[in-house]
Amino acid sequence: MIGRLNHVAIAVPDLEAASAQYRNTLGATVGAPQDEPDHGVTVVFIELPNTKIELLYPLGDESPINGFLEKNPSGGIHHICYEVDDILKARDHLLAEGARVLGSGEPKIGAHGKPVLFLHPKDFNGCLVELEQV
Repeated sequence: MIGRLNHVAIAVPDLEAASAQYRNTLGATVGAPQDEPDHGVTVVFIELPNTKIELLYPLGDESPINGFLEKNPSGGIHHICYEVDDILKARDHLLAEGARVLGSGEPKIGAHGKPVLFLHPKDFNGCLVELEQV
């Protein structure tokens, strides 16, 4: 059901410093910051030959990233994102298998302009999983 790894998301306490580290220290291609108000984050995508890294920074006081950074002040891996061909079919299959979909269960539009869903980390070995329709 899942396709390729789309990205690994890392929550960061300083978006500019993290972007500079990937650009200058690691020599990566780093995109511009992009606000995602529906998700409460500002994101920066780092392009790699085989996938992407998504840097996450809180957008506003209600950002879900705030709680993560309170527990992990230096930042850390927040979630992984897999591609799926049909997000509704994937959701229905996962629900039938007993997995929990976060939120209302209806896809939202993600940072790539495509439908996304998040799956409860307790159902996936402690890892928050994002699915993105391609």
